[in-house]
Amino acid sequence: MVRAVILGAGYVASHLAAGLAKIKKGEVEPYGVPLARYDLPIKIEDIEILAAYEVDNAKVGKTLYDVAVEVFKDTGHTIPEDLKKIPIRRGMHLGSAKVLPVEARGLEDEVGIKEAIERLVREWCELKPDVFVNIITTEEARKVESREEFIEKALKGELSATQTYAYAVAEYVKRCGKAAFVNAIPTPVANSPGIVEYFKEVGAVLFGDDGATGATPLTADLLEHMAERNRKVLFIVQFNIGGNTDFLALTDPKRNAMKETTKSSMVEDILGYDAPHFIKPTGYLEPLGDKKYVAMHLEYISFGGFKDSIYINARINDSPALAGMLTDLIRLGKIAIDRGAAGTVYEVNAFFMKKPGPEGSRNIARSHAYLKLLEWLGLSRY
Repeated sequence: MVRAVILGAGYVASHLAAGLAKIKKGEVEPYGVPLARYDLPIKIEDIEILAAYEVDNAKVGKTLYDVAVEVFKDTGHTIPEDLKKIPIRRGMHLGSAKVLPVEARGLEDEVGIKEAIERLVREWCELKPDVFVNIITTEEARKVESREEFIEKALKGELSATQTYAYAVAEYVKRCGKAAFVNAIPTPVANSPGIVEYFKEVGAVLFGDDGATGATPLTADLLEHMAERNRKVLFIVQFNIGGNTDFLALTDPKRNAMKETTKSSMVEDILGYDAPHFIKPTGYLEPLGDKKYVAMHLEYISFGGFKDSIYINARINDSPALAGMLTDLIRLGKIAIDRGAAGTVYEVNAFFMKKPGPEGSRNIARSHAYLKLLEWLGLSRY
């Protein structure tokens, strides 16, 4: 059994909980879960979601089922009754939802930051979660250089919501048991030396940063294809436009810059040179909803100096894509805990994350990262 807490109760949380419930009932196959074909010690059916945390006043006090009613509207998909058992509690805000059209309030607004952290730790000590999944809205944040900075700024309320949640998880581990923190947004956590150091110190596991679901891993594998065949990439353009709340948040230039950093970090790592590139989310269009539009154009020089081009257009259901990856990351978090791991795990991050920690790690083709992940798990590829 692996017990999970979700930080953020929106599209992804709804799809994750609903998908898990349907898999357990045999209503859908586990497509989109990368390691579903392998016999891992933690099964998909072993995942239990205990609670979700939110700052949107319209959601706090309800259940994930109530949120899913809006998320699944007009999709033709049913909502499992199991989601009525997942309460939505108040989490920490720290400005994370300030660009969204919602009335938001965090625990720290009610009781101060130190008491907010303390209250969360007490709640978690009662719930006994193994894995925390961070899927709040993309926020602006800087990396944390030292453990001392991490502790000091967390207790002063000077870190982002994600980083403060990470601190609270570390405190939970110190008092009540082992746990893993999965950071699926661009905030530097696994790429913050100070946070990784503190997680090692307390014996907690950290995966991050920024879940790689659709265009990014495809781009990475295309770049690897070019590198392996010694084709000179002249430029690459990759952008996506969506209509969910995360794309709305990305209309803020500082938050968009956070996403651009994680999405474009692969180019020089894989090619060995920094080819001209434009790789970032570029806009919000509400009618697109959660099914984002993705476009890609790559031009390269082949044998004899001839130029070729690759064009890709796609529509991708954004939240289900990430939810499938999170299903594995929850299981891998518990496996890492049971193995006695502490700090971050590159073999996991390299496959699942846009900007794999720890800081300075190479961003590699996901086809290569997949083999590294299987090796870490002690598995052979099918």
